[in-house]
Amino acid sequence: MISDEIRRLHELHQAGALSDAEFEQAKAKVLAGDKVSLDKDRSDGSSSGASAPPGSFETKLRGMRRSRRDRWLAGVCGGLSETFGMDIYAWRLVFILLTLVTSGAGALAYLALWIFVPEE
Repeated sequence: MISDEIRRLHELHQAGALSDAEFEQAKAKVLAGDKVSLDKDRSDGSSSGASAPPGSFETKLRGMRRSRRDRWLAGVCGGLSETFGMDIYAWRLVFILLTLVTSGAGALAYLALWIFVPEE
């Protein structure tokens, strides 16, 4: 159905797998009744090097949000846990160890994620 295809395109756009221009172009094709290929290798020979494939590290990172439920301070570890599927306590341990071993680099990384990653 057209609504299912548009919903899937919207999900890919929200995840960062499609740019604004690609999303609008694909949506126009769906509404015109054309079949849209969501593969990286397109049938028309054109390829967009600007977006990462769905499921890649870059796509997951772009879709990351700070957690409102699992938080002690800012929700950064909760967001990382939800995005990458690793236990929240492991992320907390990573930031603590980075802070202790690298003279504060873990704290700076946490602060940068707190500032630049949007909240859910």
